[in-house]
Amino acid sequence: MALAMVNVTASVLDWVSSYFDAPTRAVVFGVPIDGHLVVEALLVVVILFQLTRKSYKPPKKPLTEKEIDELCDDWVPEPLTPQITEDMTYEPPTLESAAGPHAIVNGKEVVNFASANYLGLVGNEKITDSCVGALEKYGVGSCGPRGFYGTIDVHLDCEQKIAKFLGTPDSILYSYGISTIFSVIPAFCKKGDIIVADEGVHWAVQNGLYLSRSTVVYFKHNDMKSLENKLEEVTRRSKHPEKVRRYIVVEAIYQNSGQIAPLDEIVRLKEKYRFRIILDESHSFGVLGNSGRGLADHCGVPIEKIDIITAGMGNALATDGGFCTGSVRVVDHQRLSSSGYVFSASLPPYLASAAIAAVDYLEENPSVLSKLRTNIATLFNELSDVPGLVLASHILSPIVFLKLKKSTGTGKTDIDLLDSIAKQALEEDSVLIATTKRSSLDKCKLPIGLRLFVSASHSESDLLKAAASLKRVAALLIS
Repeated sequence: MALAMVNVTASVLDWVSSYFDAPTRAVVFGVPIDGHLVVEALLVVVILFQLTRKSYKPPKKPLTEKEIDELCDDWVPEPLTPQITEDMTYEPPTLESAAGPHAIVNGKEVVNFASANYLGLVGNEKITDSCVGALEKYGVGSCGPRGFYGTIDVHLDCEQKIAKFLGTPDSILYSYGISTIFSVIPAFCKKGDIIVADEGVHWAVQNGLYLSRSTVVYFKHNDMKSLENKLEEVTRRSKHPEKVRRYIVVEAIYQNSGQIAPLDEIVRLKEKYRFRIILDESHSFGVLGNSGRGLADHCGVPIEKIDIITAGMGNALATDGGFCTGSVRVVDHQRLSSSGYVFSASLPPYLASAAIAAVDYLEENPSVLSKLRTNIATLFNELSDVPGLVLASHILSPIVFLKLKKSTGTGKTDIDLLDSIAKQALEEDSVLIATTKRSSLDKCKLPIGLRLFVSASHSESDLLKAAASLKRVAALLIS
């Protein structure tokens, strides 16, 4: 059998070879046709036939009712949410009173260092009166976006007040503080643009970067050498840098560390490499500078050198909502292009009225800033030697941030230890402080820690009590 196959194969090969080696067989239209051309033509015909023929599909056999029922019984849908573990069931303490320097938690009065009431305006009589007057005049809500009959005169008054206070041409109000920055960034930054951002920015900024679809490059936290290296690298890689919009995105006071951005150096690099600056001042507006006008005032930088400034009003001003300020062109662009402004119901009028009253209070009582800085310095000095913890924040930051000197080994065990410190300080010493818990959506890589928000309305005894509690509890729990 094998010998027969060999003979057949040899015969076929001889036949094909004879065609390749054959002399001219015919002349077609004056062109001699050789044997190998005949073979090639046949191969082309076969290939074209195979390419054009319909593929064979076996007829589908419909499933029986029984088979359908079995498949349905066996199918298990994917869960809508991930499985809830014990680590996810954290319940923060609930305030049962106003978030002033002292608050009620679980029926007990505690010293409150968990609320960003920097100027102590929670419960301020003038601000409360302004809210009552606005409620009587306008009611509670506006029942419409700004562009659809949701603009009320107090909104325009508030925008003018903020612009005049900061020394900018115009400003624009947003209904919700955290949505301000992640609406502003996508309004200006689009796909193809380049953003160089600090790796320590908080989640709202991260979300704005994501929604923009821009190319995002991160530099080391508050490291100006790293920032310059990234700016130079981005500029060098760009084939046509003059045709690409490029931004630097930073926070004035970083929520995740309490550090203050060196704005003068950032502006120098911005001008050198021709970038624009988007600055979030949620924790510096009403706090930094001789008059509380923010980071530009603090660093002695002309405010017009900052292209876009945003801030939430839920911290120093003790109201809600947010604003963006800058040139008239920057503000007008957002009235048509910023999703948080265009599609959200406008800020309730009484909150805009409260913001105006808060800015008035700051202008009339500049001494509140001196009291706040005195309190920050007192607490900062008292916490300089807490066992196992180290201060990571700036001495002028109202966010006093403590991180572990030495990690326990994993992020989970670190946060468990910090939670235990905060819990024991609350239960045994009636001191309410916050740990920097982060959701799975938050991509910040900075170390977690304990965060204390200092208020101008804290007394010296409040500050000393918090420091003594942390020293005692840390000495017990950190080996």
